[in-house]
Parts: sequence; structure tokens; C-alpha cells
Amino acid sequence: MFQELMRKLESNQQVVGVIGLGYVGLPLVREFTRAGSKVVGFDVDASKIKALKAGKSYIEHIPSETVKNMLKQGLFDATDNFDRLKEPDCIIICVPTPLTKQREPDMTYIEKTSQAIAKRLRKGQLVVLESTTYPGTTREFMLPILETSGLKVGRDFFLAFSPEREDPGRKDYSTKTIPKVVGGYDKNSLKAATALYGVAIDTVVPVSSCEAAEAAKILENTYRCVNIALVNELKVLFDRMGFDVWEVIRAASTKPFGFTPFYPGPGLGGHCIPIDPFYLSWKAREYGLTTRFIELAGEVNVGMPRYVVERLSAALNDRSRSLKGSKVLVCGLAYKKDVDDMRESPSLELISLLKEHGAKVDYNDPHIPVAPRTREHNIGGMKSVPLTPANLRKYDAVLISTDHSSYDYQAIVNSSKLVVDTRNACKNVKKGRNKVLKA
Repeated sequence: MFQELMRKLESNQQVVGVIGLGYVGLPLVREFTRAGSKVVGFDVDASKIKALKAGKSYIEHIPSETVKNMLKQGLFDATDNFDRLKEPDCIIICVPTPLTKQREPDMTYIEKTSQAIAKRLRKGQLVVLESTTYPGTTREFMLPILETSGLKVGRDFFLAFSPEREDPGRKDYSTKTIPKVVGGYDKNSLKAATALYGVAIDTVVPVSSCEAAEAAKILENTYRCVNIALVNELKVLFDRMGFDVWEVIRAASTKPFGFTPFYPGPGLGGHCIPIDPFYLSWKAREYGLTTRFIELAGEVNVGMPRYVVERLSAALNDRSRSLKGSKVLVCGLAYKKDVDDMRESPSLELISLLKEHGAKVDYNDPHIPVAPRTREHNIGGMKSVPLTPANLRKYDAVLISTDHSSYDYQAIVNSSKLVVDTRNACKNVKKGRNKVLKA
């Protein structure tokens, strides 16, 4: 069975199944079809399946023309019928791994997906998990579920972990060019997974185990989380001391060695950085260890939206306005500039906090015309308001949460009474700087 699977992979005759057609799964589908592989995409969201079958993309950086070409070539089919999981030779799992309200891993999506695969698992298939999670998930959590099929890993089917490394909106790297770390359950699983990704990805980086691959992704994002927490904490301190953290970072960045710049903001966003360190902290407790450094970083970053709201409230108070009853416009709903991805966006928490304080809140985002429903924030159905001078003058404060390139920051300042800038977006504004508060 292993030799037959490898024969298919080495000749690019395998069928690839991708479960979860979101910001990770759909770009992966694109790369495999570009390489000439047949792909079956699975998702529980019927609206996504309907859109894809009609040649329409719901992700901004994946043009609809790309979807149409995949369909036209006969290389791609999308379905919500999980009975078709018997068709692919290789199944790649790209489902969410959120946190519970107690900031513990929510394994619901991986569990349900593993159960769905186990019901249809056939001999000779390779299963790869890409969802970011704690070290041990593939072997300790997924494998027992998959083996309820009666099949044995390493003999009847193969298992690996390869962390997704998507960064929506990035121009210098793509799914194809970002090196792919791969760890297998055993030697044959690693060989099969390495061959699979070698079909579509430029560089594959094999490691010794699933756990090593899982830990690599956690390390990458914990590194960023801790350093962002550092500059967020320094932002608060330097503001209290009366100077600008952004200027300090610019100055420190002139050193040609020993310093990597990280930048503060209103909180952490995206699916990985706000979540992954908590996965590692949770797992560490199983070994009787407390990851104090990581938990402190998480505490700092989680607290940033409240800090921003406090700064906004104080600024309104200085202008004889109460936050309660004030009209606030949040500029940017996405978690980072120039994308339509709002997963874990700090803007969501900012809007919720402002509403809790009695403010009347609207938002503008050129990439997200209508806010979708989320698990934790009641903003579903909110619509992006036009960013016109007349509209801006209606608000007591404009809060820049995401620094989209399309925004004319001078025009925003010109027409606003107060601008609270969390991204240093107004650094080049010439007039009206007295109306800008950095937070």
C-alpha cells in the first residue's frame, strides 16, 4: 500500500482532499491544482460550496478567476458530502482550532473532522493535519479516533502533521514559496507527506516527528507574541513617560545587528498569534510546568483593547465628553492591513468594549462591507459606513484600529474632531496633528 501511494505521488496521479476551504485550505487547493493535481475540497458551509461551484471566491486574495480556472481545467470539485472522503489518496485537514472562554484548546473541529474521516477511512490513505495546535495532538488526540476505523497507522494508513504558515495579504511570499515543515508518525508517513507537498510547494522541510512539527509552529508564533507584548508594554510605559514608542523603535532599528523591530497595536489578531501560545501553556501544565513568560505576554496583549478604550475615554473627557453616548467610528475591522480576514481581530473586542461603555459605534472597512457573525462578538450584520468628510464630522472620535493603505489619513484627520491612532498610521499627517492621539 505504501509503495502504491508513493507511485501515485511521484507521478502526480494522486487525488488530494482538503477539508476546510478557508484562508488556509483554499490557497492550498490553488497550489495543488496549479501543479496539475486533482483536488476535492470539503467544507460544512454549504454557502462556500455553492460559491466555489459557481466559480466565485469569498477570499479577497484568491480571485474568482482562479476558482473558474480550477473548475475549467477539471482539477477541482467542492462538496459538503463527506462520504466522498474515500476518493482522495491524501486528506489534508485545515479546520479552525479556537480557544474556549477559559483559554483552553477547543478541539471540537479536529475531533469532528477526525470522526468523519474515521467512518470512511480506507487502506492506503495519507491523513495530514495542518491546523495549528499543541504538540501531541496528532499522535495523542487524532490517532485514537482514526483507529476506531479498525485500520492501523503505519500499516493500513499514514499520518503526518504539517503546520500552515499562511499570512494573508503578503506579497513577497505565497503558499507555494513558504517552506513547508513536515513531521510524520513514522518513517513511511514522513516520506509520503514529504512527497505530497513536494508536488506543489517549492521547499519541504522534514523533521523527526509530528510533535517536532507541531512545536515548530508554536515556537514561531510564541516568538512573535512575546515580542509584540514587549513593545505593547513599552508603549504604555513610554506614553506615561512622555515620549513616543514608535520613534524609539525607529531609532533602535538603525542598529544593523542584535535587534528585530516589532510594533505595538490595539491587540493581537489573526488565527495564530493570539491563540497558539495559550495552547502551549495549556500543554505545559500536563508536565507540571508553568510557562510564566508566555502567559505574561498573553496577559499584556489581551489587555491592549481595554487600554485603547481607556485612552479614548480620557481623550473625550478632556473635551468635556463622556464615552457613554458618544459616537465612535472604528476604522478597520480586519486584523491586519489590506486584507479581508477578521479572525480574532482586536477591532471586534474594541467594538464590544465601546458598546459596553454605552458608545454608539460604527465601522468602516473597504475590505469587509458587511460584518459576518462571529462566535464571541455580536456584530453580525453591521455594515461599513462610507468614509466621507460629512460622515466623519458626525463622530465624536475616530479610532484607527487597522491601517489600511487605501485610507487617506490626512483627509480623515481634516474632517474628524478626534482621531485615536493605534497603528501610527497618521505619522505623515501635516495638518491637525493636535487632533491625533496615539494609543
